[in-house]
Amino acid sequence: MKKEKKNSFVNNVLMLMFSQVLIKILGLIYRLVITNIKGFGDLGNGYYSAGYQVYSVLLIISSQGIPGAVSKLVSSKVAKGRYNEAHRIYKVSLLVFSIIGAFSSILLFITSDFVATNILNVPDVTYVLKVLSPAIFFVCVSAVIRGYFAGLGTMKASSVSQALEQLFNCVLTITLVYAFVGKEAYIMAAGGTLATTLAILLSFSYLVIFYKKNIKKYKEDSKEKINKENPTTWKLSKIILMTAIPLTIGSVISIISNLIDTVTVSNCIQNAYQGILGTKELLEQEAMRLNGILNKVLTLTNLPLAVNLSFYSALIPAITASISQKDYKSASKKISFSVFTSLLIVIPCAVGFIALADPILRMLYPNASEGAYVFQIAAIQMVFLAINHVYQGALFGLGKEYTPVVALLIGSVVKVILNLILIRNPNINIYGAVISSLICQLVIFGIIYRVTKKTIDFKINIKNAVAKPILSGLVMGTIIFIFYKLVNTILGNTITTVICVFLGMIVYTISIILFKTLEKEDFYLLPKGEKIYNMLVKLKLYNE
Repeated sequence: MKKEKKNSFVNNVLMLMFSQVLIKILGLIYRLVITNIKGFGDLGNGYYSAGYQVYSVLLIISSQGIPGAVSKLVSSKVAKGRYNEAHRIYKVSLLVFSIIGAFSSILLFITSDFVATNILNVPDVTYVLKVLSPAIFFVCVSAVIRGYFAGLGTMKASSVSQALEQLFNCVLTITLVYAFVGKEAYIMAAGGTLATTLAILLSFSYLVIFYKKNIKKYKEDSKEKINKENPTTWKLSKIILMTAIPLTIGSVISIISNLIDTVTVSNCIQNAYQGILGTKELLEQEAMRLNGILNKVLTLTNLPLAVNLSFYSALIPAITASISQKDYKSASKKISFSVFTSLLIVIPCAVGFIALADPILRMLYPNASEGAYVFQIAAIQMVFLAINHVYQGALFGLGKEYTPVVALLIGSVVKVILNLILIRNPNINIYGAVISSLICQLVIFGIIYRVTKKTIDFKINIKNAVAKPILSGLVMGTIIFIFYKLVNTILGNTITTVICVFLGMIVYTISIILFKTLEKEDFYLLPKGEKIYNMLVKLKLYNE
């Protein structure tokens, strides 16, 4: 039974990982395409990103916040065989978040002018926000369905629906931005966010079909009688909200820096260049251009973080179920495995971004390639953000919902203060945003790591989980950097950069094997891991 549960956890992680990587790749594709469309560029990207940050919040709420709360409550009931009570949690959650979603959609639509003019200080962003407002309702309802099935032990609803949503978003965004070519950049950006709303609606349709098709199976398993002492609908609603609020706020940890930047960058940049650029129009355009550079870079650094979102989403119901059954050893192993695997993947990505920052930007954004130094600083921040994802999911599963919220608030205060100081300096400008984000994530990490360590006894092998991946990453980074310098003048930037990416993957994999970073039990958790390990033993790279 334990082996089955472990495999179930790993399978759910892999399913979500594949989905999240696909989502990030599709997101990168359409951002690349629209950024390089004539008339869009960094300026249009800046307008679009203001609305995209709202979408990012919706995406986090739909993939982490609400589903995390619903899956936590449902999985605690399912672990005890109380399927009927779990389904009641689903129905009440659907009612609660439908009301919240409808209210939030109307509120954003009504206040979009105020937000654009008085908070973002760029009135034209109002068009972007208005067309995105209906999406909130469908995001909330979709999130409940995803969370319910996650609590039942399957991540298929989450992984497939999110992948479909991003696929529709990719196709429709490119189509609608092209349809508005020749218009102002903010009109093209509004077309892009209209595509997002349509994609969310289509994804919601899939979830409704999935629910109707699969719910019968779980109802058939519901043999227990409903306890008459169950809380009333009102009391259950309060329980759901008390669980969801810290989870939803805490889940914003992954994009808190982006949210703060959305609000502060435009105002601070305009303040910094007030005596340099003459008119308000020029100040707004410069603010949007630099904001476009920042978000262009964050699109790239968010790609490896898909792995950590997978661990976050899978850890909450998995650890909740383990704790409900008082299986603390299993919970501890899941945390350790998640941290180790996350670092194993994100460290080489960070090193690769640092080594090839300028070549990557020139390859992907030939019409808007600025931002190499911003990219390098963001790559370092990415590592700590990745670790924070895992510990955050672990704390939610352990019942410490408010710890990430406290850490988030403290980190946010630090971030806001540093933004206001650094970005207003014209010599630092947009670099201040990524520097403050790095410090923000360091502060958050210090708090949530300490609390996680105090709550449950888990062990991280520093040598294998940290030192060896860093050493392997440095070997990889050195080789691809030298290779690029030697070959670039012969093959050109694009071909050389692509070769460096594949060369880096090969060098890093070989280094991981030679340094014996993975142990036997680590291989056995991977798909075909047993065969891979036996092959390495035959090659005498590992000893049986």
